[in-house]
Amino acid sequence: MRVCLDTNVLVAAFATRGLCADVLRTVLAEHDLVIGDVILAELRRVLRTKFKVPPDRLKAIDAVFAPFPIIPKPDEPATKAIRDAADRWVVATAVAGNADVLVTGDRDLLDVHEQLPLRTIDPRAFWELLRGAQRLG
Repeated sequence: MRVCLDTNVLVAAFATRGLCADVLRTVLAEHDLVIGDVILAELRRVLRTKFKVPPDRLKAIDAVFAPFPIIPKPDEPATKAIRDAADRWVVATAVAGNADVLVTGDRDLLDVHEQLPLRTIDPRAFWELLRGAQRLG
């Protein structure tokens, strides 16, 4: 499955132990990660400014994503009106990367998930989707 993880999921994965860290590990090991310049830039900014992550640690985090193709910033944001305009770029990145699913904890995206051009679910729903698929397989 091609999976795009939104910035908030990645921040939680690197800042804490728990569900988002498990989701990231599973996606890296068992699925195709869709990641883009827009998401990585926001991840670096949030980790640097809100969590005071030092530059050497940011480089180590960048190295996690080095094996994966990085989707360049799309020419246009997604056309769907979303409360936070920056989220339109995340959706556009997921679409440009042919993601099957966008995993996010962002209410601005989850509240309009039915109107987005790809399946958009929270980390818990994604985890349950994966576990259900393992039981069936």
